Amino acid sequence: MKPYVKLQRITKRFPGVLALDNVDFDVLPGEIHALLGENGAGKTVLTNILSGRYQLDEGELSIKGNKVNALKWSARDALEQGIGMIYQDFMLVEEHTVLENIALADLSIPFFPDYEKIYNTITELGIKYQLEIDPNAKIWQLSVGEKQRVEIIKALMHETKVLIMDEPTAVLTPQESDDLFKIVKKLAMEGTSIIFISHKLPEVFSICDRITVLRKGKHIGTVNVTDTNEKELAKMMVGREVFLKTNKAEYTPGPPVIELIGISALSDRKTPALNKLSITVNQGEIFGLAGVSGNGQKELAEVITGLRPSTDGKMVINGKDISENTPRKAIREGVGHIPDDRIGMGVVPDLGMPKSMVLKNYREERFSFKGIFLKNEAIINYTKKLIEKFNIKTSGIESPVKLLSGGNLQKVIIAREISESPSALVAVHPTQGLDVGATEFVRDSLEKQRIDGAAILLISEDLEELLAVSDRIGVIYEGEIVDVSLTKDTNIEALGLLMTGGKIAAV
Repeated sequence: MKPYVKLQRITKRFPGVLALDNVDFDVLPGEIHALLGENGAGKTVLTNILSGRYQLDEGELSIKGNKVNALKWSARDALEQGIGMIYQDFMLVEEHTVLENIALADLSIPFFPDYEKIYNTITELGIKYQLEIDPNAKIWQLSVGEKQRVEIIKALMHETKVLIMDEPTAVLTPQESDDLFKIVKKLAMEGTSIIFISHKLPEVFSICDRITVLRKGKHIGTVNVTDTNEKELAKMMVGREVFLKTNKAEYTPGPPVIELIGISALSDRKTPALNKLSITVNQGEIFGLAGVSGNGQKELAEVITGLRPSTDGKMVINGKDISENTPRKAIREGVGHIPDDRIGMGVVPDLGMPKSMVLKNYREERFSFKGIFLKNEAIINYTKKLIEKFNIKTSGIESPVKLLSGGNLQKVIIAREISESPSALVAVHPTQGLDVGATEFVRDSLEKQRIDGAAILLISEDLEELLAVSDRIGVIYEGEIVDVSLTKDTNIEALGLLMTGGKIAAV
């Protein structure tokens, strides 16, 4: 069978970086082909070349056996050839509605779109594939999971021949992922080629036919799923053996550090998001919070870190009432924050690493004179120590942090947030979109903070991760905590049921 898409000897350079080095890659009609590798391995660059976002420097591109002018290949060319992509970094206009974003993404829609028709299509696809979304909602009002739904709907509205899916399940529940896999398998059976980028090896084995691994911009190998296993793939990706099972110390929690009592808060749309929520996270504990995206996790994290006011209830940190919270108060009380939106909230994208490392504590005497004039030499020395300690790979210490790979950008945020030994840490989807090596690093970092006595609230939709890392797990549904149990007393099926509003039958 001839490949629908074939890329040969693909080379792509960026200033100071060889992103792709003579890479070969092909996809057969009706095949689900996984593309794996560490963050920065070249996966997204390769698929961006195929989808027309980037132009290659060297190499050849063939569609259905016919060579195209690869040096002039554009996004419009890709769409016209039936190549669609669901991006990990959302390609959405924040100030526009879901409806307007869908209209903008479809080249076949005329200058004056039929918004009623598009509205109905969005609604129908939402119901059919369990991707319900309000077509009139502004993108900035949506959670990360809801934005992902918009991207999936955008792709489903096109009659694609090759669908590139970049971490499509990163923010989905197990049930939602299963539903998505059914869609993917159906598309493949109908002849659509799927390029599936994921860091979740179990799901790769559950739906993919072949696997290609990239490492440091080079093609390491292409194998049939039936001829390999997770351990071998992880080694191909990282170049060493990887251990994702955290070696947890004994669970001996101390006194409460984070106490929320009857907390209520509004969403960005001014609708109830938290409904008299109560939760306690103890010293030396990782408290995992499971829930379908959009059930109040975002608002909860922002209330604790002072980014969103509560409308009712009481919040206590280390025994001190800070119900009238602000970001500065939270920082002063030792609250660290690893946000889910690394670029939008975790850093200032155009800043270099030194200023990024001291965003929260630059006012301290060791880094500035009276909080105004920075002590640049002290900040640079501090940054160099953190770069070495956390093994952060960068092309230059003053390069904008937005140029870092996802894993290294997450290391910058973690280094900043935990280097000052916070008493409380709110970590929101900390391993989302990270490769196996970076995931191993993040989990180990959380466990070290736990051992040092921090109270950690881990918000994640990856139930396997919550079960692997947490001491206790709570489930949030419609802004309320509906269940809390010791990790050893629950499982994926029970959590998944609670997350969707179900109840566990009494034994």
